[in-house]
Amino acid sequence: MTNGNILIIDDEDKLRGLLARIIGLEGYQVFEAPTGKAGLRLLEKEPIQLVLSDVKLPDSNGIELTAKIKTLYPAVEIIVLTAYGTISDGVTAMKNGAFDYLIKGDDNDKIIPLVSRAMEKAALQQRVLELEKQVSKQYSFDTILGHSTAIKQAKDLADRVAPTDSTVLLEGETGSGKELFAQAIHGGSSRNTKPFVAVNCSAFPKDLLESEIFGYRKGAFSGALTDKKGLFEEANGGTLFLDEIGELPLELQAKFLRVLESQTFTKLGDTKPVQVNVRMVAATNRNLQQEAAAGHFRLDLYYRLSSFKITVPPLRVRKTDIPEIATFFMHRYAAKLTRRINKMDAAFVQKLQEYAWQGNIRELKNVIERAVILADSDTLTLPLLPPEFQQYTPLPAAELSETALSTMERNHIFKILQQTQGNKTETARLLHIGLTTLYRKIQEYNL
Repeated sequence: MTNGNILIIDDEDKLRGLLARIIGLEGYQVFEAPTGKAGLRLLEKEPIQLVLSDVKLPDSNGIELTAKIKTLYPAVEIIVLTAYGTISDGVTAMKNGAFDYLIKGDDNDKIIPLVSRAMEKAALQQRVLELEKQVSKQYSFDTILGHSTAIKQAKDLADRVAPTDSTVLLEGETGSGKELFAQAIHGGSSRNTKPFVAVNCSAFPKDLLESEIFGYRKGAFSGALTDKKGLFEEANGGTLFLDEIGELPLELQAKFLRVLESQTFTKLGDTKPVQVNVRMVAATNRNLQQEAAAGHFRLDLYYRLSSFKITVPPLRVRKTDIPEIATFFMHRYAAKLTRRINKMDAAFVQKLQEYAWQGNIRELKNVIERAVILADSDTLTLPLLPPEFQQYTPLPAAELSETALSTMERNHIFKILQQTQGNKTETARLLHIGLTTLYRKIQEYNL
């Protein structure tokens, strides 16, 4: 097994052969090409990680070749070979994407370390591309990691409802992965080649939310200088994901109900109804049935939305999934930050599994990113966890009652309020909840 594949492009046979021997002794598989065209043909056939190319070639300019290779093969690194008098060409090539340049005649003790660093970078780049491919397959149930009973039950329900046009209500705590479920449901439907459009209902004030979702006609209000499509029109033929629908103002709920029932709506400033064909998936971190009983949410809209409900489980009830999810984020951030980190020690994993995860997967992602940034070795260890983990004592499973969980939530909100010096808007942003929900929690917990 070799350490990787390297291509040398140079029309000087002796120099090319000498470099090939030097690099080959380090365990690399070396390919040779005398021209740019020959080099490109080899790149088509062989899994090359690194190219060493002369800046002056018979059939091409090495700087232009660098740009072309980086366009066709983004993960391939390039080292440009220059003569003493053409160092500026090497600098120009680096601006075009080359990893570095070598001056012909440099000692072996300069060549091999540079090649080694370039190969490390190429490996990390390849990992980034693989992760990006995974992200590009986001509309798939494969993106929902874990094999616990709780997550398998939720995935099974979502998989069954996906091929239908039924409206789906996803219930679950903030950060538990409701949008991933919505995307997977869209991906499993016949609408998967059409748009998936997401909107967070807590992110906009009422007036702006209405214009964003339904659109408006020119002159509908001050500043409406042109017609604007709303998100319902943008999602036509596909799926509209309404996140935090519990934050939807009562005045807009009747309009939503009308769209659900008739697939028609009227833009702001218009009288003509617009016909659409949109599937709706909604999500909430609130108990909408209780909200409806309290008069905070329309009961008829709740019944219409909840024809098919799926509860997305919180991370604390799927502890066996935590190592897999944490490993995924470790590889993602190691590649993104070009860090050579590939494992977590047992104490680190144990502490992750003991923690209550108020912020669920979103919080776990942030904790792993922090650990990768701080790591000084290839292993994530206990001291890399935030201070609150060091002081955290897990409650026995029997003690994780609703009362205990409410106390934990109250303490978490209180801590963030202290951090923001009582700034409600900033507190809601950090907690990833709507301002209305925050005020309700403050009243509920007497904060």
